[in-house]
Amino acid sequence: MTNIVEQRVGDSGVEGGPAALNIIDLTAGYGRTTVLRGVSLRVPRGTVAALVGPNAAGKTTLMRVASGLLPPMSGSVQMAGRDVTREAPHRRARSGLSLIPEGRAVYKSLTVRENLLMQAPRGGVDLAIEAASSSFPVLGKRLHQKAGTLSGGEQQMLALTAAYVRNPSLILVDEVSLGLAPIIVDRIFDFLLELASRGAALLIVDQYVTKALGMADHAYVLRRGSIVFDGAPNALLESDLFEQYLGTA
Repeated sequence: MTNIVEQRVGDSGVEGGPAALNIIDLTAGYGRTTVLRGVSLRVPRGTVAALVGPNAAGKTTLMRVASGLLPPMSGSVQMAGRDVTREAPHRRARSGLSLIPEGRAVYKSLTVRENLLMQAPRGGVDLAIEAASSSFPVLGKRLHQKAGTLSGGEQQMLALTAAYVRNPSLILVDEVSLGLAPIIVDRIFDFLLELASRGAALLIVDQYVTKALGMADHAYVLRRGSIVFDGAPNALLESDLFEQYLGTA
């Protein structure tokens, strides 16, 4: 088997300063069940990291800990050099974190416009509508339609646009492509690249592993709750690990 690639990124991001996300020696789980064991990873500012691995490896658990939805058993979570391990999700959101979870994170009883209004900074709804219409023209035609009546792909577009208008510095993307048609998936990945181009740091978990690796600056493989690869995406694609754990992805 190919050796684990040790190409760790330092604490400083692309433009200097602390990483947007730094997870250190994290152990976490549910009740007496340990899911993550001694996990460390970092996402420097302005970069994209792909977190990949087989089913039940612990990827969503890591996202829940990083966003504050699940407290860790041990270890720490830092955002921009600040320890947020015990901070609630809303506090992390105020500090620039945005979680785009599996499923459709929209207010289904509200219209598209009202959803954008809920997420936009004060006085920024017009810019939010412009961003939605520019990135996903179909949303511009559905502004007065209830979000719950949108297709699955349109709801995911709305969730992504809501994250865009908050102008986050760190975005956690957890399986946004589930259940979507390939053409919609392509549009969503293009949009994620646009978010990255604005300087946000992205940590991506997705079933389309090669797509995620194709846009990533760094790759991590999680297996049975532990990091077994930490290095360049191209190195992962060429390694035995990819075929062993991800060859059918």
